[in-house]
Amino acid sequence: MTTPYDLRVDAPVARPRLSWKPGGAAAWRLEARIEGAAQPPVTVDGHLFVDWPWRPLTSGEQAEWRVGDSAWSTFEAGLFDADWTASWISPPSSDGQVERLRGEFDVHGDVVRARLYATALGVYEAFVNGERAGDAELTPGSTSYADTLYAQATDVIGALRPGANAIEVLLSDGWYRGLSGAWRKRAAWGPLTAARVELHLRFADGTTQVVRSDATWTSQPSAIVAADLMNGQTTDFTAVTPYPSKVLTDAVTAPPIDWSPAPPVRVVEERRAHFVSPLVADFGQNASGWITLSDLGPAGTRTVIDYGEHLDAHGDLTTSHLDSAKPGQAPIPFVQRDEVVSAGDGGVFEPRHTVHGFRYARFSRPVDPDAVVMRVVHTDLRPTATFTCGNDDLNRLHAVAGWSFRGNAVDVPTDCPTRERLGWTGDYQVFAPTAARLYDVDGFSRKWLRSVRDDQLADGRVTNVSPDHARLKAIPNPEADHITGSAGWGDAIVTVPWTLYQTYGDRAALAENWDAMTRWVDFALAAARDKRHPSRVERSATPQPHERFLWDGTFHWGEWLEPGDRGPAGDPMAWFMADKGEVGTAYLFRSVRTLAAIAEVLGRPSTYAALAEDIRAAWQTEFLDTGLRTQANCVRALAFGLVPPDRRDAIAERLVTLIRDAGTHVGTGFLSTADLLPVLADTGHADVAYDLLLQRTSPSWLGMLDRGATTVWEDWDGVAADGTATGSLNHYSKGAAVRFLHTHVLGLRQAPGSVAWESFVVAPVPDERIGWARGTFDSPQGLISVRWRLDDGDLLIAVEVPPGATAEVVYPDGRRVSVVHGLADQDVLQV
Repeated sequence: MTTPYDLRVDAPVARPRLSWKPGGAAAWRLEARIEGAAQPPVTVDGHLFVDWPWRPLTSGEQAEWRVGDSAWSTFEAGLFDADWTASWISPPSSDGQVERLRGEFDVHGDVVRARLYATALGVYEAFVNGERAGDAELTPGSTSYADTLYAQATDVIGALRPGANAIEVLLSDGWYRGLSGAWRKRAAWGPLTAARVELHLRFADGTTQVVRSDATWTSQPSAIVAADLMNGQTTDFTAVTPYPSKVLTDAVTAPPIDWSPAPPVRVVEERRAHFVSPLVADFGQNASGWITLSDLGPAGTRTVIDYGEHLDAHGDLTTSHLDSAKPGQAPIPFVQRDEVVSAGDGGVFEPRHTVHGFRYARFSRPVDPDAVVMRVVHTDLRPTATFTCGNDDLNRLHAVAGWSFRGNAVDVPTDCPTRERLGWTGDYQVFAPTAARLYDVDGFSRKWLRSVRDDQLADGRVTNVSPDHARLKAIPNPEADHITGSAGWGDAIVTVPWTLYQTYGDRAALAENWDAMTRWVDFALAAARDKRHPSRVERSATPQPHERFLWDGTFHWGEWLEPGDRGPAGDPMAWFMADKGEVGTAYLFRSVRTLAAIAEVLGRPSTYAALAEDIRAAWQTEFLDTGLRTQANCVRALAFGLVPPDRRDAIAERLVTLIRDAGTHVGTGFLSTADLLPVLADTGHADVAYDLLLQRTSPSWLGMLDRGATTVWEDWDGVAADGTATGSLNHYSKGAAVRFLHTHVLGLRQAPGSVAWESFVVAPVPDERIGWARGTFDSPQGLISVRWRLDDGDLLIAVEVPPGATAEVVYPDGRRVSVVHGLADQDVLQV
């Protein structure tokens, strides 16, 4: 038996859940020490999300634990809400300047443990004696601040000194009060920023000391004279700051403090600059983050830095494709701009109170290229998959899709890191299965789902974006209200938890979202029953019996941005009035059917299975013969299981005809693109799938790459043939197609009915244009490795199976070979 490794806790809470690898044992022996005191050993079944079997931890307690003969793993509980004693402190002014909050304290004695606990309504950085605490960025992160707020803990013992000490906190608007969305509206969480800080010291003699934010702290404007996450940061190192003022105490209303299950945002990579002109730097990759600049010039020198993702025909930075405009209104210019004024002392500018989506930066004056560094900033997600094959274009596409998702994983899954930066529910419900293959996104997704629940409206509708900066739940907005509650977007509350359960075996993802799921589905069912699209009213004043299951009478975004479709930007009235009942009813069926499966897992009685059949029958009555006019219609029908078995081949042939009639080009939009290639391969049309995947002319994936994409575009024609950009050049949803590279090109997929990769299938769909493929997946059971190659027409496959998992190799001719850990059946040919 392999020694257990990768010991993890899901959050620093009183009763964390424990996981490790590999699986395989019928029972595991667990040991623990809490603050050095041994706990009674216990034996448990399972190895994923095991409930903490010892006494609950109290605030700040340190625990060690191990499984069998594994190495000891150490973690600390956070400071729980009931134990916070610090005051909320706020600057007395509220003009957008970043304030420096300061508290002083004395240390007498030998400190053996020092933990700084901090959080904010806004974005904060904490310093002890001028030394920055920790490496997490943009803390405390983006949440629905009316209901949820997370804190961070940092070991600061190395920054302390005997005698006088000081804690300083830089506090800015952040997601709490800053600008957000395409229309640059100020977030509505609250009018006043605030911070809450506690430093807990333990001395060698066993005594303790707690330093708290309180009325003795002061507030003073910092050298950061303006900061906004969207617009940018301005730092004036020559600014003369006024004398400190007393802080306001407990002048805000804040939710209870909790501890996030997600990894923090960090600087994860640095990239050097290549100057394509005296003033424009190219970092070679579109990403999220900021730059550092160490060439600030003589005292008083002002440097302006503009950021963007595209250059115009003259090689200059352009951002006009990211301007936002409503029909009949003047556009809102897109701006990402940092400014710095030098003090002439050799300082370094690093704007950590903003974040940008960019590949290029333009400087207002020539700077030393060696003094410019791009810092890539996003949630520190752990990669879980590798893929490479004999086609370099596909390898590049895989990398581009990964970059696109990471650039949109700045604490929450956003649509783009530039124009909007909002946690659109539709984008993530499409991409979540791909994200769960590429990275460990369980905690990241559960954190975001908490905001989705926080923002859910009283009638069960799920807001289009979460966290909802406009607070539709509390602040009436008729325009936003009208476009809230769309199929394919709100369904994220069902599909994302189900993805987490299937991938990781995390039942909590189902249990904690159950009420929100059922409320969403209840809304959709009521809308289907009570609302009718005008075209059906015109057809018959009296609804036909099946119409009570057609979700067609409320707002839907629809397929969204199919090739050539400009959505409401084209003909707004026609777009709003179009019948999107096929999309709505299909998603209603999928969510209700998924709820039936979730109810079974949770042991809850339900009638969802029978209800799903009623919805499927209604969909077939209304759409099967007349409603499948587009690639997206056909893909959705086949992927969701809406088509009767005896009609699948015919619908698949219709899809192929539509593709060939389009010149073998993609014709799907946001919702269906992820399923297009798998549907083709699974219905016997792998050749068409590869033709689409390797298509070089637009619209296509390689068409993006050939026009310079380093991240996935919002529009299929995101950069026109003449080099003009349209829309965001970093929208990850269409990159969900790279899941096909893992599930079909490599051939590695979880077996039907399996959870947490206890059983998987290796069934490559080879193509001479690929030649070979290899890849890995760090599954909950351990590392899976697959490689194959074509050799004079023979398919040679090698598979490595971790303990606790079983596998089956399926050849294109239907031959099946079972593989278990430690064995490779002789029929499985080694590469």
